[in-house]
Amino acid sequence: MRLYFKYFSMHLRSAMEYKTSFFITALGQGFTTFFAFLSMYFLFHRFGSVKGYSFNEVLLCFSTIFMSFALAECFGRGFDAFSGIISNGEFDRIMVRPQSEVLQVIGSRLELSRMGRLVQALMVFIYAIITCGIQWSFDKIITLTLMILGGICLFFALFMIYAAICFFTLEGLEFMNIFTDGGRELAQYPLDIYKDWVVKFFTFVVPLAFINYYPFLYIIGKNKGYDIFYMLSPIISILFLFPSYVLWRFGVRHYKSTGS
Repeated sequence: MRLYFKYFSMHLRSAMEYKTSFFITALGQGFTTFFAFLSMYFLFHRFGSVKGYSFNEVLLCFSTIFMSFALAECFGRGFDAFSGIISNGEFDRIMVRPQSEVLQVIGSRLELSRMGRLVQALMVFIYAIITCGIQWSFDKIITLTLMILGGICLFFALFMIYAAICFFTLEGLEFMNIFTDGGRELAQYPLDIYKDWVVKFFTFVVPLAFINYYPFLYIIGKNKGYDIFYMLSPIISILFLFPSYVLWRFGVRHYKSTGS
């Protein structure tokens, strides 16, 4: 971890060399979340509720998913930009260093300006907790915490899969954005407002429902039994890191040097 904090310190000092640019970029990132919030507000202002979910309840989905994505993107950006590391031969140097390839890749690029999204999402998160009318208990607080942690792990795992694909294609496949950026947009709302196949796909293929839908139902008291499953379901998304890492290691073993 000492090496990672060294990377973090380097990126922070680099960002602070151009403070105005950093804060303007962070502000712009914050507006991304703000405009998404506005679109949701106008939707609920027009229709009142969506499939029985109130505006303040859905804000929990919105804020937790945006917080998770902002943190994963901030600290996992190295995987998202991995195609450049492959094509310019940088990964050759990474492999000969006596440190973990994963650590070096995530340390190669940190997007600290994404904290603008995090701050905006945190403000919405606090507002949602205060106004959603939920009777908070210890188990619900644990569930909400697991939703955020599970979201970070899930998006981080998806970034890792994207990077693993680059070992075989050299360039990343844009379809992965369906599950990262697209997943973030989709999970602003409880998944059951969409078609049944969407819920099934994001349950059994990409476990997005385990950080957005099932624990959310438990928190607002709309789950139909199986309390322990609904409460601890985000753990399944955390475990998604393991197959992602296996795919990454498979790619590393089959990597062929660029020769540069």
